Amino acid sequence: MAYNLTHFNPFARLARYEPMHGIDGLLQEFNLASLRDLASEPQIKIDVTENERAYTVKAEIPGVKKEDIRVEVEHNQVSISTETRKESEQKVKDTIVRTERYVGQQYRSFMLAHEIDDGKVEAAYQDGVLTLTLPKKSTVQSKKIVIN
Repeated sequence: MAYNLTHFNPFARLARYEPMHGIDGLLQEFNLASLRDLASEPQIKIDVTENERAYTVKAEIPGVKKEDIRVEVEHNQVSISTETRKESEQKVKDTIVRTERYVGQQYRSFMLAHEIDDGKVEAAYQDGVLTLTLPKKSTVQSKKIVIN
C-alpha cells in the first residue's frame, strides 16, 4: 500500500508560474476558442537598405491585392497600410460545418534618416512583396504613391 502514495505539493503550480493556466478551460465553458487557436493579426515585415542616393524598402504583404495597398511618404516618414481579408470554409459531404472570416488592417510606419524626394518614388508589387525605391532629398511634401 505504501507504493500507492504520491507526493502532493500545494504550491507546485505557483512555483511554475503559469499566470494563464486555466484560461483555456474558462473559454471552453463559454464555447470560445482557445488562446492558442486565436490567430494573431498579420504584420507587415520590412527590409530597408540604403545607398548614397536612395533607400530600398521590401515589405512582405502576401495575399493582398495591389489595389488595397496604400503608401504615403511625408518628409522622412513612410507609411504602408492595407486591408486584409481571409476566409476559410470547412465542409463535410456538401454541408458547411464551419465558416471563418477575418477582415482587418495592416499598418506599418517608420522614419528614415534622410528626407525623401516624393516625386521620384517608385513602387512595385509582385509575388506578395512590395518594393519601394525612395530617393533622398533635402525637402519634400506629402504625396500618395501609385503602385505599378
